[in-house]
Amino acid sequence: MTAAMELEAAKVVDGLPAEAYHADRTSISSSGLRALLAPGCPAQFKYDRDHPQPPKREFDLGHAAHKFVLGEGSDFKVIGFPDYKKKAAQDERDAAHGAGLVPLLEKEHDQIQAMADAIRQHPVAGPLFTPGGGVAEQSIYWTDWKTGVRCRCRPDWMPHHGDGRLVVVDYKTARAVDDAALAKAVYERGYHAQASFYLDGVKAAGLHGGQEPAFVFVFQSKTAPYLVHLVELDFPALALGAARNERALRIYAECERTGIWPGFNDRITYLPLPPWAERRDHEEYA
Repeated sequence: MTAAMELEAAKVVDGLPAEAYHADRTSISSSGLRALLAPGCPAQFKYDRDHPQPPKREFDLGHAAHKFVLGEGSDFKVIGFPDYKKKAAQDERDAAHGAGLVPLLEKEHDQIQAMADAIRQHPVAGPLFTPGGGVAEQSIYWTDWKTGVRCRCRPDWMPHHGDGRLVVVDYKTARAVDDAALAKAVYERGYHAQASFYLDGVKAAGLHGGQEPAFVFVFQSKTAPYLVHLVELDFPALALGAARNERALRIYAECERTGIWPGFNDRITYLPLPPWAERRDHEEYA
């Protein structure tokens, strides 16, 4: 497939409901690609795609934070209980989920509001998320020219900048936002692959205006004072993320072609100890 064909196949969709975006089975997202690789596998990815999991409370908080900060996303319902121990509280929570709403305890609502206030008061993140100053959750579709796989991404926020350079912003809540914690989270959760994938998407759709776009993570602690840490990954991280994406795309294309979604193995294999454990036990006992 030529570059011209790739651009022709790309499209940008405004106002697509999140449910419709995530339910799409004709394309694959960054989270889907990451699920194909270790510690996941194609068989687990396919099962999870075919059997959507019920909402998790940690995701409720994340979705609500996005709503407060970005102004886009599912509406929420405040549950008038201190916790979910009582059945009445559980029933309200389940009814909210059933209505497509994000349930929030009163203390969680106050927490999310305080987090949004901390974002607005940050000297960089505040102006970055200026209401009306960008586009939230725009759905982008394109075709990977190497594999022919249809891809999709949905950037949290793309602010308008006068210099013409596109900045893709991803907002994430975290337990800790110090350098060491974020470096570990980026690697373990494949955020470097997500950044590379999204940059590919906006370039395929021609949204970058000919300049190299940037991808910025806005991490925020979920505990007071709700510290904010903005991160842009370096080139080696993005290059390794691109390599992960390429491997996952080839796996996905092969699974789609053959209809075979393998697990971890189909034979007995050797399993060594982790290198750090082997070194420690060697020093202690050998």
